Amino acid sequence: MTHPQFFATPGGEQMVILPRAEYEQLCEAAEDLADVRVFDEAKRRLAAGEDELIPAAFANRIIDGENPVRVWREYRELSVKDLAAKAGISAAYLSQIEGGNREGSVATMKALAAALDLDLDDLV
Repeated sequence: MTHPQFFATPGGEQMVILPRAEYEQLCEAAEDLADVRVFDEAKRRLAAGEDELIPAAFANRIIDGENPVRVWREYRELSVKDLAAKAGISAAYLSQIEGGNREGSVATMKALAAALDLDLDDLV
């Protein structure tokens, strides 16, 4: 390991010159620290009940384009009739939303999110 060189610019700003390998090690360490902070925040959110883990099979269904309302309803083990009742809509309307035949209004999607104990962002 070589010693870094320090100098001041004409404007008085302090600068350091160091070998590229040391610079890259510092960058890698900074990225690792950022990853640790993200991980710690995710653990905190899980412990506080602000987030939840779902099985990959359900997450993959949403990623693959399946209607998130249907996926979350099935994950929560609710029937169409039960979720519709909890959200204050008809089962037929919910079936149309899940099937992609109708878009739910913002109010309807908020009601569905609340009935599924989710944020609206999880459904849209």
